[in-house]
Amino acid sequence: MDLLERRRRSRTAPATLVHLPGDRHASAPRLRVLVVTESFLPQVNGVTNSVRRVLEHLAAEGHAAELVAPTGPATYAGFPVTHARGASLPFYADFRIGLETRRRLRSTMERFRPDVVHIASPATLGHQAARAARSLDIPTVAIYQTDLVGFAQRYGVPGGARTMEALTRRIHLGVDRTLAPSTASIDQLARLGVDAVARWPRGVDQVLFTPARRDEALHAELAPRGEALVGYVGRLAAEKELELLAHVDRLPGVRLVLVGGGPEEARLRTLLPGAAFLGVLHGDELARAYATLDVFVHTGRHETYCQSAQEALASGVPVVAPRSGGPIDVVADTVAGHLYEPGDAAELVAHVQRLVTHPVLRRRMALAARQSVQGRTWQAVNELLVDHYRDVITPATSRRRAG
Repeated sequence: MDLLERRRRSRTAPATLVHLPGDRHASAPRLRVLVVTESFLPQVNGVTNSVRRVLEHLAAEGHAAELVAPTGPATYAGFPVTHARGASLPFYADFRIGLETRRRLRSTMERFRPDVVHIASPATLGHQAARAARSLDIPTVAIYQTDLVGFAQRYGVPGGARTMEALTRRIHLGVDRTLAPSTASIDQLARLGVDAVARWPRGVDQVLFTPARRDEALHAELAPRGEALVGYVGRLAAEKELELLAHVDRLPGVRLVLVGGGPEEARLRTLLPGAAFLGVLHGDELARAYATLDVFVHTGRHETYCQSAQEALASGVPVVAPRSGGPIDVVADTVAGHLYEPGDAAELVAHVQRLVTHPVLRRRMALAARQSVQGRTWQAVNELLVDHYRDVITPATSRRRAG
């Protein structure tokens, strides 16, 4: 069966987040899943976080898995990690991409014999993995999570946007199913001619991220004159458009807080003299920082989902984010926060100022923020992911039996 026929049979309507019964696949056979990712520990980003959650879910449900990544520990969640060769991007030294050969990836697949290959945020490594899997007739599910086109545009790489459009199209037309986290991402892929796409959102840990983590002592330490804490959590990198925060930093009665690290940190420390830089935080410390904020802000327009906004919502913090990409689905505009025109500093500041100066409105949105994520658990979205695995595996199994 040729690739176009496989794509036709695997096409699915955009999926929605549903609660699945715990015994939905109790009698179904356990799966063997090879996860291939461009990004993993010690890098801290949305791709790494999602891959970790997938592996933890597969382990908890008794599936077998292996991980192929350019970096990371020897094992994760009890599964072995195979280190692929990689290199840093010349314009972004902190970000590594995989450069493994198709032959070596094929060898890994022949040894592990997966039922499905999960390709996380595919670029160079993911492209080779998809081709290797196709040569062995192994079903593939690709997770669209990084806007490579927007990334290239932001960094001004000559010819980069056109190259990334071609790469994105080639990768996602070469897999059995693409899962995208937001309606904006689905629309973007459709414009590139990729139509076999289902929506697979992201979960949020609602035990870790909760309003109960708010720390008034920390708030007083960061805002000794009673300022409102307005914060950002994420990478300090050019594609995040963090220069917009200079306008927030100048607002009276506001203390700006940045959590994270990255290549733009030195420049931002100069640009934002009034801000508190807390560095990279994890676990309880990160959850405490989120919940202690009064308002959360995000500035980058190229987010395919915006997990940090979702974690802020779970922490009971209203969100102000661009009306672009993932935040359109993540943030209930005028209910749990506000969306503004991407790059519009005046609208961003107006929304922040309104929340800062109207505490009753802020408290109402804080309650709505927590309520808005109640159904978005990692258990629910990862059960949905396993459903997608089984759905693409079934035609492949039929083909093998017919052969």
